[in-house]
Amino acid sequence: MNKKKFYVATAIPYASGRPHIGNSLDIVIGDAIARYKRLDGYDVYFQTGMDEHGLKIETKALEEGVTPQEYVDKVSNGVKDVWKALNTTPDRFVRTTEEVHKKAIQKIFKKYYDQGDIYKGEYKGLYCTPCESFWTDSQLVDGKCPDCGREVKEASEEAYFFRMSKYSKWLEKYIEEHPNFIQPELRKNEILNNFIKPGLQDLCVSRTSFTWGIPVTFDPKHVVYVWIDALSNYITFLGYDPDGSSDEFKKYWPCNLHLVGKDITRFHTIYWPIMLHCLGLEIPDKVFGHPWLLFADDKMSKSKGNIVYPEELAHEYGVDTVRFYLLHEIPYTSDGNFTYELFINTINTHLANVLGNLVNRTIGMANKYFDGIITNSSVIDDVDKELIDLVLNTKDKVDKYLDDVKTADALDAVFEIFRSCNKYIDDTMPWILAKDDSKKDRLNSVLYNLVESIRIGAVLLQPFLPDTASNIFEQINTKYTGFDTLDKFGYYESGSKVKGGNILFKRIEEE
Repeated sequence: MNKKKFYVATAIPYASGRPHIGNSLDIVIGDAIARYKRLDGYDVYFQTGMDEHGLKIETKALEEGVTPQEYVDKVSNGVKDVWKALNTTPDRFVRTTEEVHKKAIQKIFKKYYDQGDIYKGEYKGLYCTPCESFWTDSQLVDGKCPDCGREVKEASEEAYFFRMSKYSKWLEKYIEEHPNFIQPELRKNEILNNFIKPGLQDLCVSRTSFTWGIPVTFDPKHVVYVWIDALSNYITFLGYDPDGSSDEFKKYWPCNLHLVGKDITRFHTIYWPIMLHCLGLEIPDKVFGHPWLLFADDKMSKSKGNIVYPEELAHEYGVDTVRFYLLHEIPYTSDGNFTYELFINTINTHLANVLGNLVNRTIGMANKYFDGIITNSSVIDDVDKELIDLVLNTKDKVDKYLDDVKTADALDAVFEIFRSCNKYIDDTMPWILAKDDSKKDRLNSVLYNLVESIRIGAVLLQPFLPDTASNIFEQINTKYTGFDTLDKFGYYESGSKVKGGNILFKRIEEE
């Protein structure tokens, strides 16, 4: 049987330095969704990587006394190490300096030119070097770059332009006919009202003022500028070729989900669909522009000294605490916030008090009352049915939330199992049942229901907190860890013996 495919891609960050916790948001969201889809039986392709060309790279390499290639090699290796420290599982880490990408980009650029979608002209404007962007006077904010707030300077150079203006009406119609293409809704409204409806400008797609880029084959003093180079990574590494694409490309394209920061949503929802349209390719199903993660309500930056590095947090507190914070604590549309107080409070409230406490209590009672043996005596009460119904309905909720990229809601639905189990303990009072020999079967059933509910919760927890889920499976001693064990309540084998062991999450003292 052919599996249904699912292709999820993160934006490829610019190779300018070490990623902080805010830069890690889309890779962790992408990883959770990719893991979930794999467990749910999909043939998943998950891609991330680095954007490695441009003037900023050329300048930084010069400052460090190395070649641009040596500079990006070092940065890319560092980024891979961070993604590994966050326990992410991309199928491919791509780099725009790879030969397969360069050759494909040269062919794509030539195809656009031959079709008349690209023409040669001269660019005059106000240029921001860090953002590698030209701006008009009206786009500046307080006379500075609207993206990064830095100084701009007047510049002009010969360049090739993409006829974006020609496709403005086509794109507007496409977005209105495909209401789920841009998510969340407010991003769609921003793109339509602020950029597309006023009319698109033609886009500068080559440069002559630096050499660190992919040369234009028919005009080698030009290098392909960031937009065609970086955005096309989503197809080139799958084997797209204007002369005939690979089976892998035909299998996985179009992309089901692009995960990008809100600041680059417009590139992925304006330039990218038009470029694909001009290649005769399908448009991705969904572009999700996630909010930023701020530090104490302020944007993270080296100059402010307020950068938090995710691998350092993971080393100190455990990788799943960082994953939980990124997946659970960032709002769907508005910017999230990181402070150490919020981070520690999150660990204590959800991970230590709810989940860690539940597993510890349940295993402790099983060991105390039955030497760890869990027996299903099938003595069922209304309070059991309520718990079992909630547990069995959770997967449908998680499916729906993740389809909408609502990872916080999805994770919260899983934690509702654990919260309900804690309430179930309070309602059934096993310590009272243990005092009455005639209630032994009822006590067995209560503990079985708890362990089976924890098992199902851990099965659903795997994509989000993989290490924690594995630890729970080990402690309750079960091999039933797949999504194929979510269709009914009762896969946990009666007569199994729980192991117990380490505390999942210890409370952290705030000092």
